[in-house]
Amino acid sequence: MAERRGLVFGVAAYVIWGLFPLYWPLLEPSGAVEILAHRIMWSLLAVLIMLAWGRHWIRGLTWRRAGLLAGAAIVITVNWGTYIWSVNSGHTIEAALGYFINPLVSVVFGVLIFRERLRRWQWAAVGLGACAVVVLTAGYGRPPWVALVLAMAFGLYGLFKKFADMPSVESLAVETAVMFLPALAFTVALEARGDAAFGHEGVWHMLLMAGGGVITAVPLLLFNGAATRLPLSTIGMLQYLAPVLQFLIGLLVQREEMPAGRWAGFLLVWAALVVLTWDGLRARRHGRLGFGASVEPEIAKH
Repeated sequence: MAERRGLVFGVAAYVIWGLFPLYWPLLEPSGAVEILAHRIMWSLLAVLIMLAWGRHWIRGLTWRRAGLLAGAAIVITVNWGTYIWSVNSGHTIEAALGYFINPLVSVVFGVLIFRERLRRWQWAAVGLGACAVVVLTAGYGRPPWVALVLAMAFGLYGLFKKFADMPSVESLAVETAVMFLPALAFTVALEARGDAAFGHEGVWHMLLMAGGGVITAVPLLLFNGAATRLPLSTIGMLQYLAPVLQFLIGLLVQREEMPAGRWAGFLLVWAALVVLTWDGLRARRHGRLGFGASVEPEIAKH
């Protein structure tokens, strides 16, 4: 029963994350940076309410952890801002690509930072991923910068969170608190210049802007419920739901172009993920899974 409930929570969390490309365009005419600033501010409020509701408090916050979470705050802000801009400017499919290749970035970080030795199939997955970037560069006529920035920023976020080793809700409260004052300063300056959309586009627009904090906190809460009830391998499989939904939204709803070269690149990425996931599950059964091979997703994404 607990595992079934965990599966419902996990699917719900990843479906919400996957449907984000349908939400951010509703916040126009606000620009990406204004949306980002409000998401940070309202997310802090939502997370503080979650902490109070669950009677959780931020414990064990040393200076080292505070510094690591400040770093996490910076890179997740880059991730969020890039994602919002990409979705609202017709690059949803490329944004989805960033989350597809994120597990491959984790493998590379495992080699570079943790000095892990890759197994044969991990090397094969990384090689397929590198080939995919080359093919996609040819298909786009440029490197897939949006995907690469999203994947690198989220990979670094995972590293900071791993080293900080704090519960997810508490750590997100610290991260949003770090960025709250810069976000507030930006919104005040935007209002002073007369360029702010918030408060000038009706009550519905204001509610949707505030809702950015709610839709950041709710899937996080659902994910926590899933993570405590499901095996890590199941969570690892569920993480692909979000980029699959993002890809389908970009393709079928927003009608983004997918010429043959891009299809070829995506097929290489998907092949790499199949190899990486299969190898990770096989290694887990033998107790040999390290950070680089982990299929465990980070949270508070998109």
